[in-house]
Parts: sequence; C-alpha cells; structure tokens
Amino acid sequence: MAGRRAAGNRVDLHRVRAELPAPVQDLVHEYERHLALERGLSTHTVRAYTGDVVSLLGFLHGLPVTPTDGTGSEPAGRAGQDDDTPDEPHGRPVAELDLPALRAWLAALRAAGTGRTTLARRSAAARTFTAWAHRRGHLATDPGVRLAAPRARRALPSVLRQDQAGDLMRASESGAAERDPVALRDRAVLELLYATGVRVSELSGLDVDDVDLDRRVVVVLGKGGRERTVPFGEPAARAVREWLAHGRPALARPTSPPALLLGARGGRFQPSSVRRIVHEALGSVPGAPVMGPHGLRHTAATHLLEGGADLRSVQELLGHATLATTQLYTHVTVERLKAIHDRAHPRSQ
Repeated sequence: MAGRRAAGNRVDLHRVRAELPAPVQDLVHEYERHLALERGLSTHTVRAYTGDVVSLLGFLHGLPVTPTDGTGSEPAGRAGQDDDTPDEPHGRPVAELDLPALRAWLAALRAAGTGRTTLARRSAAARTFTAWAHRRGHLATDPGVRLAAPRARRALPSVLRQDQAGDLMRASESGAAERDPVALRDRAVLELLYATGVRVSELSGLDVDDVDLDRRVVVVLGKGGRERTVPFGEPAARAVREWLAHGRPALARPTSPPALLLGARGGRFQPSSVRRIVHEALGSVPGAPVMGPHGLRHTAATHLLEGGADLRSVQELLGHATLATTQLYTHVTVERLKAIHDRAHPRSQ
C-alpha cells in the first residue's frame, strides 16, 4: 500500500519537460546529447541526470516538480524570487540561473521529503549542468561551484557470507544437472556475477566473443565506454561451457544477436530478467539478505578483500573510476569482523 501511495505521489518529469518553454526544451535536449555522445554515459545515468535538470528547470519556471500533499496547494515557489521580485510568466530565465535559485530548488525538494542521498545526487547533477552551461555560453558564470549539498550517508551494502554464496552456487548447479537450457543459463548468470563482480548491464551486454574460456577472462564494456578485462574461476568457466554447448543452441534463433546470454525467445537477455533470477535464487538460501545482482557484486568485492586482495586490484576488477568508491568495501569487511567479534569473543560485551 505504501509503495502504491509513493508511486502515486511521483512527479511526472516527462510532463514537466513537455511544459517547459521551447528554448529550454532545446537546451535540455542539447545537454542530453552531450551526456550520451560526448561523455559516453550509460542510458540509465543520462536519464537520471537529465531528469534532475528537468526538475531544476521546471522549478525555475514555476512547474510542479515536488509531490503535493493532496490539498491542492500550490507547489513550492519559483526559485530565486524574493518578495520584492515581480512575478514573470515563466519564472526565472535559464540565463539568470544563480546560487539562490539552486538553493531554493534543493530546499523545496528537502521540504517535500527528499532523502540526503537523493539530494546529494541532484546537487551533483546541477553542478554538472551549470558547468556545462557556462562552458557553452548559456550562463555568464557558473553558480554550481559554490553550491554545497548534504553529504550522502553511504549505507553499508548487504552481502552474502561465504557459506551462503556457496549454497547459492550449489543450488544453481543442482538445478542445471538436467541440462535444461534455462537452468544452464541461470547457473551461468549466477556464477559469472559472483566470480567477476560485473554490473548487471555489463553482463547483459556481453557477446560470445567477449569470453575467453581458455584464459578464463571476460572483456567488459563498463561505464563511460571504459573497457576492462576481468578474470573468473573454473566453476564459472564450467558453467559457461555447458551453457554454450547445451543451453544456448536450444534457445538461439536465426535472428538471435551474438549475445552470450539469450532469453527464451532468442533475444539478448535483459537486466530485468537477471534481477529476477537473482531474487528467486536467493530465496532458496536460508538467512540470505534480500538483494539483486548488485548485491552479488558487493559480495564478490567483499570476499576478494577478505581473501587478501589489495584495494587497487579490486578497483580495477570492478571498474571503479576512483579508489574512494572501492574503499566502501573496507568498511564492509570491518563491520563483518566486528559482528564476528561480538558473537564469538567472551569479552565482547
């Protein structure tokens, strides 16, 4: 019920974008192309950044960009306008976007209940946009350089214990014993996710030629179009060999793409289907936390560090642009060690 209420209170940013003045819509489209073509960001990232900019520009032009409380009251006001500032038909023009306007937008989002993590992301998106707009001459100065935002609280991700990960892989191996094509594919999915720590979009984007079973490596195209080579172990190699020999030929069609993983109709296997497989498979592991494919990525990184891998190597394997992102997993391992200490040491309490 709560989920349905939340969905009902979501702002339709597509509608907001369509109601922006035509020159502003053109600006959004230009920025969207910059993110996709010049920066090479993923479709998901482009959509998120563009949506944040639409929210900002919609707020500037007096459009409702925060959920209402159902009372019919007017949405949070037009950014950057003081009481002595005359109203304008479309609020503040893009060329006059300034620091007070950015702060007013964030304040309206915060008042509407937006969390710290989302506020931090939207602040980053606004800074990226204002820097780009300044470089392109749409803004005389860049107000984003002075925009401070609440630091996001980085919650430690849920991960499987090593015995739980083993149970998950054994269950998938047992299911594939009959050489059912779907079961063989699902086993290869789980083994590769855990063995390599790749993102779900990276896994779905793999072609057959991206996998070298002799060397036991896979070539992955990651964020920003960055390519990296990731090794995997013999269990994953075994699962992929059996999938390629006995599973994929059964699902392939004459029109099938060269994708490593195929769906039941012979098309490229989609990330949403990978998520479903992971959720269903984890349901058979006693005590396993609720997680998706990204949880197996977290698990792989944590187990690598617990096994003695250095942080730089894990950064390279995961395809993190900065070491700071990988350092999250050092906190995960410390928390796990503390939990073990609390359970096992006679003087932990």
